[in-house]
Amino acid sequence: MTSNKPIALVTGASAGIGNAVALGLVKAGHEVIGTGRRTAHLARRDGVTYLDLDVTSDESVAAAVAQVIKRHGRIDLLVNNAGVASAGAAEESSVAQVQALFDVNVFGVVRMTNAVLPHMRAQRRGRIVNISSVVGFMPAPFMASYAASKHAIEGYSESLDHEVREHGVRVLLVEPGWTNTGIEANSLRPDTPMDVYAKQRAVADRLIVEAVKAGDDPVAVSQAVIAAATDIKPKLRYTAGSRAGFVSTMRRVVPARAFDRQIRKLNQLAG
Repeated sequence: MTSNKPIALVTGASAGIGNAVALGLVKAGHEVIGTGRRTAHLARRDGVTYLDLDVTSDESVAAAVAQVIKRHGRIDLLVNNAGVASAGAAEESSVAQVQALFDVNVFGVVRMTNAVLPHMRAQRRGRIVNISSVVGFMPAPFMASYAASKHAIEGYSESLDHEVREHGVRVLLVEPGWTNTGIEANSLRPDTPMDVYAKQRAVADRLIVEAVKAGDDPVAVSQAVIAAATDIKPKLRYTAGSRAGFVSTMRRVVPARAFDRQIRKLNQLAG
């Protein structure tokens, strides 16, 4: 089955930001295939066709991409959205727990990218949009592993974009701020909690809940993804929502010491 519409593949599309992105791309004129670990209950909803996909599995990624290519003949846009958050002090997470987070947030992106790039290079066009975060360019106390994964995606994407541009492919970043998705409820909790961090961890948990509740609507991220997917001359980075744009500007123009003090103040950290 072929379509004259651009073919978009969106990971982690069953809820939250991914669902908003998938629906937004449908409205923007794309044929959208959304993925999730278990999508049988979704089938086709609001114009989005769903596939089961586990981004931590080489076999699952290869099978899903092959199915899209068999059905549609091409992939014009890949949105790497699937991810997990974490909370707690860095010392409270075992190496195994951090590795599991990176397997989704970083290596999942690598798996998906490696799977679609041969097809995009062959057709001499395509865009890969990676969902990063404002914590991909700033500190996130008590979310260190998550921030590290997003910092990794920033470096990976910017470097890869230079490698594939001559083949007609662009790799772009969307950087949301706090988004009202309830992600904090599904964050990985420390698997080796320590009493020394308990008090400040509780403060951080409260601040995260408040920030998410007051966060941008996921539609803001969808709009940024659509811009990245359709701009004739795309930018490397797209902030999503007014807060993210403000933070990005402050990170660039505020002196390092002043920015450091503000991070500690906002996170209610002593010293």
